[in-house]
Order: sequence, then C-alpha cells, then structure tokens
Amino acid sequence: MFEGLSDKFRGVLKNIKGHGKLSESNIQDALKEVRMALLEADVNFTVVKDFVARVKEKAMGVEVLESLTPAQQFTKVVQDELTELLGGKASEITLSGKPAVVMMVGLQGSGKTTTTGKLAAYLKGMGRSPLIVPADLQRPAAVLQLKRLAEEVNVDFFDIEEGSKDVALIAAEAKRIAKIKGYDTLLVDTAGRLHIDEVLMDELKGLKEILDPSEVLFVADSMTGQDAVNTANGFNDTLGITGVVLTKLDSDARGGAALSMRMTTGQPIKFAGVGEKLDALEVFHPDRLAGRILDMGDVMTLIEKAQDVVDEKKAKEIEKKIRKDTFSLSDFKDQIKQIKKMGSLDSILGMVPGYSAIKKKRGIEVDDKELVKIEAIIDSMTGQERTNPTILNAKRRYRIARGSGTRVQDVNKLIKQFNDMRKMMKKFKKGGPGALKGLLQSRGMNR
Repeated sequence: MFEGLSDKFRGVLKNIKGHGKLSESNIQDALKEVRMALLEADVNFTVVKDFVARVKEKAMGVEVLESLTPAQQFTKVVQDELTELLGGKASEITLSGKPAVVMMVGLQGSGKTTTTGKLAAYLKGMGRSPLIVPADLQRPAAVLQLKRLAEEVNVDFFDIEEGSKDVALIAAEAKRIAKIKGYDTLLVDTAGRLHIDEVLMDELKGLKEILDPSEVLFVADSMTGQDAVNTANGFNDTLGITGVVLTKLDSDARGGAALSMRMTTGQPIKFAGVGEKLDALEVFHPDRLAGRILDMGDVMTLIEKAQDVVDEKKAKEIEKKIRKDTFSLSDFKDQIKQIKKMGSLDSILGMVPGYSAIKKKRGIEVDDKELVKIEAIIDSMTGQERTNPTILNAKRRYRIARGSGTRVQDVNKLIKQFNDMRKMMKKFKKGGPGALKGLLQSRGMNR
C-alpha cells in the first residue's frame, strides 16, 4: 500500500536525520522532495501546496529548530499533518432512523456492489440486522450478483420481480417491508454509469428523497487517483454525499485518491476495501495510515486483526503445549490457518514498524503460496510424524514430498524451520524476560 510514496518519504526523513541541527535551508530542501513525492503520487496540486505550507510553518517553529531531536520533531510534524490531511480521526458510520438507510453510490466498476456485500457483513458483525436492496437495474446481472453476495454473508435480500424497472417503487417498498419485519438497516445498491450524467443523478436524487438516508456513501476505486476525486466532487455537488469508501486501497501504490479526497470533497473516508474477501473492509483510520506511509507500522490494526481471528480457547491450549514442549506440526498448521485469516503475509508484515525499509534493503519477496506448500507437506504426514518429526528419515521425507507435490528440499526446510521455532520457544520458556535480548544477540540482531 502506497509503496512508492512511502519510499520517497522514508528517503526524505533519512536525509533529515543526517543533520545534527535543522536549519531553514535543509528544511526547505526536504519540503521540495516532499512536494515532488506527493505530486508524483497523484495528489491534488492545491492539497500538496497547502500541506507543504502547513508543514513548513510548524517545522520552522522554535520548538523544532531548537529541539534536542530536531529530526524526530520534524517527523512528528509530517505525521501529524498527514493524519490531518487524511481526515484527522476515524469517522464512524451514521445509522440513525428505523431503519437506518445507507445508499451506496458511484460509477460502474468502482466495486460498489461488492462493497455493499462487505458492508452488510461488517454491520452484521456489529450485531445489526441489515436488509440488502438491489436498486441497480442498469447493469446486467447486478441483481443476481448482489443476491449471491447476500447469501455468502448470510444477510437477507429484498427480492424483486423479474423485469422490474421502477427503482423508486422498489426503494419505497423495501423501506416499508423493513419497518414491518424489524430490519434496523437498509443497504441500497444503486445504479452507476461509466460517467456522471443527468439521468443517473435524477434517479439518485429521487431515491434519496424517498429513502431519506442517514448515509450516502460514495464508492471509489482508489487506484484511479484524481479521477476518483473529481467524480466524488461531482456526486457531492449534485447529490450530497456523507462519506467515501475507497476500494482496492491495498493495491494502491501511489495514494493520490486517499490523500486528496478529504480536503477536496470535505467528506470523510469512512471505510477502505483492502482485499477481495468479504471481510476485507476496514474502518478508515487516518492516523494509522499516516504511520504506515512513514513506515512506522500499524500495530493497532495488527492487534485488532489478530483478536478477530484468534480462538481464545485454542490460544490457551497452544500456550500449555509450548510450556510442556509438546507443540506439534499439527499445531503449527493451525497457527498458519489463523494467520491466513488475517490477510496476505505482505499486508500483515506491512503493519510492522520498519518492515518496508527492511524489505527494500534485503529484497524480501513474501509469497503466500509458501503457506499453502507448508500445509500440503504437513497434510501428507501421518499423525505420528506430525507429533514426532524426529522419526522423519530420508525414506519418509521422500514419501511426504511426493504426496504433497513438493521437493524433498521443501520438506527439509520446513522441518528445520519447525525445529528452530521449537528451540526459540524453549529459550523464551526458560529465559524469562531476558530471553528475547539473548536471542537477538545470538543472531546478531541486537545492534
């Protein structure tokens, strides 16, 4: 996410750290690079100009220039202003009314229908009972796609008659039924176009009048950069949006849409789509994203993801096995499954402070297929072999490699990694609080 921009910022901050004291001259040089980095990331020119001016004003302050750690102070100024640029703080979804109505709007191809399904899953997880309503009668198979998504997330769907063409009638009837049946949320997937036109806007304005929504969420493909921002402005001027959902944010290497959207539309980014799975929708946290751009990580999101997928009962069982030194390859496989639920390995590691710099320096390539390979190897073992890998002689390893469609070298590599991990667990178990320090020193990492 925002890899190109993150690399540029990391270079700027590294250069700043090279100066014992900050001066107006080296701050000016740093800000030139910041300006270029943002413009290359497709951030709106006016937004860049205002951002650089605010950073300059604060960075030239006495508290920064005369600080004992000027580079850290400068970094803090940049982080604070990036956070403000992205919206300041997370903006919660407004769900007022009985039922609360959320209109999903945007152009075709932005991911609007899929996002409706993701939002339904998110709201269900909050304990709400949403009803999904198809109001896109323009795109072929849009209704069928939405119905399948509703089934996948186990949320009720408002069925319409085949050949229905009156979206106003559908919206009014759906709202009436929702009140009668006690649904507390109505998610309405509206029609899009390839571009804004008068017919589309008239239809959406009519729907808004009927539904009286508490939220009108504009869904935008973050990878389209300033095009997404310009379209959001068009929808906002004509329809009046209340928030933005940015899709494909995990694949956006530049970040122009995210960094421009709040300032140009005046509306907050409320959610971010960070993957294809239906649980890959996150509340947008400006401070956390600013930290990730500056390679400071996003530990809070990492913790939240772990809490969502970790089975507490299993975690306690694993803890007992580690203490008793009975942690097996079957347990290892269970841990891999839980990690996979959190997302791709690269996205998980991207939340660890400093990972981007290490990845670039060492040329690390993270491949999720490696996890699939490990699972296949463990699945090809007998129960006895998983519990006691010491019995894995050459003949057994050859059999396992053939059964898993891998090489003997892959089996050997897994066994070595597993044995190393068990040794590490023993050190933690025996060494107490000082074990980590000793482990790092023994591997030449504590420098």
